Amino acid sequence: MTQTSSPRQRFLNTLRGVGGAPSIELAELAGKHGVTTEYTNWKGELTKVSAETVRAVLTALGVKVATPKEVRAALDGFDDGSWRDLVPASTVIRRGAEARLPVTIPLGATARLSIDLDDDPLLGVDGGQIELESAVGEDGDRRRVDGVELVRVYRQLPPDLPLGWHRLRVRVDGGQSGAGVLVVCPDRLELPAKLKEHSVWGPMVQLYSARSHASWGTGDFEDLATLGYEMAKHDGADFVMINPIHAAEPVAPFTQSPYLPTTREFTNPYYIRPEAIDEYAQASDDVRAAVDQLAAKAKAADADAEFIDRDQSWTIKGQALRLIYQVPRSPDRQAGLDEYRAELQPAIGDFALWSALKAAGLAQEVAYGSVEAAQFAAAHADDVDYYIWLQWIADQQLSRAQDRLVEAGMAVGIVKDLAVGVHPDGADGWSHRNVLAVGVEVGAPPDYFNQVGQGWLEPPWRPDALQATGFAAYRSMLRAVLAHAGALRIDHILGLTRLWWIPDGMGPGDGTYVAYDREAMVSILVLEATRAGAVVVGEDLGVVPPGLREYLGGRGLLGNSIVWFEKTADGARLLDPEDYRYLAMTAITTHDLPPTSAYLAGEHVAQRDRLGLLDTPLEDAQAAARAERAMMVEMLVRRGLLDPDKADDELEVVSALHRFLQSTPSVMLGVSLADLVGERRTQNLPGTDREYPNWSVPLADCDGRPVYIEEIQRNPVFEAITAVLRQD
Repeated sequence: MTQTSSPRQRFLNTLRGVGGAPSIELAELAGKHGVTTEYTNWKGELTKVSAETVRAVLTALGVKVATPKEVRAALDGFDDGSWRDLVPASTVIRRGAEARLPVTIPLGATARLSIDLDDDPLLGVDGGQIELESAVGEDGDRRRVDGVELVRVYRQLPPDLPLGWHRLRVRVDGGQSGAGVLVVCPDRLELPAKLKEHSVWGPMVQLYSARSHASWGTGDFEDLATLGYEMAKHDGADFVMINPIHAAEPVAPFTQSPYLPTTREFTNPYYIRPEAIDEYAQASDDVRAAVDQLAAKAKAADADAEFIDRDQSWTIKGQALRLIYQVPRSPDRQAGLDEYRAELQPAIGDFALWSALKAAGLAQEVAYGSVEAAQFAAAHADDVDYYIWLQWIADQQLSRAQDRLVEAGMAVGIVKDLAVGVHPDGADGWSHRNVLAVGVEVGAPPDYFNQVGQGWLEPPWRPDALQATGFAAYRSMLRAVLAHAGALRIDHILGLTRLWWIPDGMGPGDGTYVAYDREAMVSILVLEATRAGAVVVGEDLGVVPPGLREYLGGRGLLGNSIVWFEKTADGARLLDPEDYRYLAMTAITTHDLPPTSAYLAGEHVAQRDRLGLLDTPLEDAQAAARAERAMMVEMLVRRGLLDPDKADDELEVVSALHRFLQSTPSVMLGVSLADLVGERRTQNLPGTDREYPNWSVPLADCDGRPVYIEEIQRNPVFEAITAVLRQD
């Protein structure tokens, strides 16, 4: 029986399309903005995205789509937008490639074009100007916009432009002028000479967990320098990969995950060693005594092997840092701080002001750029200066750590880790509203491991806003994370191509993909890594768009391979070592998996069962884990890496896995520090929050005893595995 729909229902169907799918016009508009309306899910099924999701995502992109009239107007106005600029706001090209610049001018007008070259010693560019052929508004595409007849013509850009961030300028006869950013990037990122010669290895370290007897209950930059130096000198390590060290909140309670920072542009002062600050040595006896008492308190409060209380640790350390901040600085030191502040303005000032507001409990009440913000900054200038000083100190200590690792002979040194995004209520969420989408969060669609999908809370960058602002925020962030590092690991590098946007109030499965300008995002990354002399590793695990790994490899970026996940196309057996990628960082485990000994024992299955995280019967999960272990042991025995009579010896199997790692052709080999000491606890258990002490597990051995870096090289597991890595 046919039912007649009400006027309201007919209206909703116009917006949603029949059955909740987008209307034809809404789908067309979504396509223009890079918003996916259908995709293939993890089961290989074509999935339609609902109109509600499409409209919510378009709204987050600043597009008005509340009514059919608004959808039609947005469609009509989309193409007009690009015609209003004389030249694009951003043009990103590869050096040496043929590139044509679109120039839009009034019919019959003449425009003079020039390029102001970058002034950047690190890229070998010292400024200057290049004049281009003038553009005449005669032959070309035409469009009437805002009552003016416009012509679009193209001018060839010189193929030998130097690398860098240049400025395109246009001056039209009659007085109209415009400008845009021209970014000239390398075709590919070249490997350092030593990495071309042979594979290099290094420990993967959760820095907060790697404590020394001198640290304040948590690992810090001094511990990083000491650990890396000793492993370079005695064990042949060429890098140390660490967790993200982006800044967290300035006061407790902290967001525990280093992958959900308040900003990715500045460093977490949590990793400062107070006694390593120059002013500590110059302080009065009373100040040093007070700092020493606080140090003893922090060590006593956080010395066990069960849990790192970073809230408590930072609260105590923060008191000491305030005391040292108040110690007068020498003229040279003050000049260094002033230079640091000036070089990083206005970003450092914005971050420091937010930090002061957050510490005062006002970050959510005072708007960025408001009169209230300026008044607070004036009234609390010393607090703002303190947070700038903290960044200066953190920058110095991190720089010294990298210098020590290189001095010890490391080919790479520190490998930093770049999180996917930032906390919505953090410093970037406060000051970068112009480029962050509001009303959505980044996540992942349902997959085999997370069948309801994942929401990560982080607001995504708006691809249109990045383009409109010359990718300035992206450049600043990359320069910050590449500083004092020999390499950068990028978590979920798929995000440079597309991200899964989830509208507020909807579940992770109700999101959709939004496309980014892959060529621009990757090219700028290659440019900034070249400028920094750094290697880039892209975490490309999971469901990867076809051709992406090949594209990234072609640009000189390393992929990320995990031994347990590398299987033949049919999934029937593990990949042979010679079939691994050359351009990759290969490892046995990750921070989201248990250490190898625990994984081999199936402890991850029992743990997930205890926490109610299994989506299959326990017996089935245990059987799958046993089969996975058996497949791995069979591979190791078949390849002559494991004596079959020792297949039940845990250390022998773990050592054999590291021999397997060494037999791959991959450029970089990552070795978990937890594996090196026999630790069995995972650092992070996906799908949990308070149920498990994520990101708070200190380093311990197989018997649960704390492991401090001063004694790490005497650990029998460490000795056995590093002997394999040294090929003793």
